[in-house]
Amino acid sequence: MFELDPSTLLYSSLDQILAVLWFSLKLVIAGALALPTGLDREEHSRSLGLRTFPLVAVGACSYILIGEAVLGADALAARARLLQGLMTGVGFVGGGAILKSSDGVQGTASAAGVWVTGALGAAVGFGRWDLALSMALVNFLLVAGLSRVKRERGQDC
Repeated sequence: MFELDPSTLLYSSLDQILAVLWFSLKLVIAGALALPTGLDREEHSRSLGLRTFPLVAVGACSYILIGEAVLGADALAARARLLQGLMTGVGFVGGGAILKSSDGVQGTASAAGVWVTGALGAAVGFGRWDLALSMALVNFLLVAGLSRVKRERGQDC
C-alpha cells in the first residue's frame, strides 16, 4: 500500500511553488525587456505596439519554458525544432503587419522588430540573460534611433 510522507509532500509543493515563481519571473522579464520597443512603436502610432511586443516576448518565452519542461534540457535536436517553429510562427505574426499599397510597403520595421522580440523571449526562456538584454537594447536603439533619422529626413517611419 502507498503511504504518503508529509515531509516529501511539503518539499514537492515548495519546489512546485518555486518553479512557478521562477517561470513567472522569466515571463515578466521577457515582457519588460520588450516594453521599450512596444512603447516606441505605440508612440508613433504603428500597427504593432505596446501590447504586441511584450506579448510576443512572453509567448516565445512560454514556448521555450514548455519545451524545456517537457523535453528536458538535454534534447538538443528537439530544442532546435522548437526554435525553428517559433521563428516561423513569430515571422508569420510580424508578416501580418506588412501592408503593400500603391504608395509602397509599410510595416517592415515593425515586423522585423517583432521577429527580434520573439528571439528575445526565447533567450529569456533559455536563461540567456546576456543575449536577451543585448537584443532588447539593440532592438530598441535601432527602432527608436532610426525612426528619428527617417523623420529628420522627412520620411514616414
